Amino acid sequence: MSPQTAATGGVVVHLPEADPQRQAAVLRNTANLIRALGPDTEVEVVTHGPGVELCTGETGLAETVARLRGQGATVCACANTLTARKLSEDDLLPGVAVVDSGVAHLVRRQREGWSYLRP
Repeated sequence: MSPQTAATGGVVVHLPEADPQRQAAVLRNTANLIRALGPDTEVEVVTHGPGVELCTGETGLAETVARLRGQGATVCACANTLTARKLSEDDLLPGVAVVDSGVAHLVRRQREGWSYLRP
């Protein structure tokens, strides 16, 4: 398989950290991934624990999240984390999806044949 060949499965990117520099790096890696694999590759960034701050805009990366979504990526927040932090879907950036459990979603995707990435 050549580096330019589009992947046939999706890629799930794991982001549990709240550090804005770390989050920015993960989002850059994800954007680079989409460019390299092609826009037809499904990509999800799954946040949980402190990483959910990306989805609320607390780390100042709302524009970066919007650009990444514009490239076709889905950004997900863990419902368990939202409950623990007393947050609702109304507290999330526009277009952020909610999954029942961030870690369970990661496992489900891997069982479905998705590639797992923790940059």
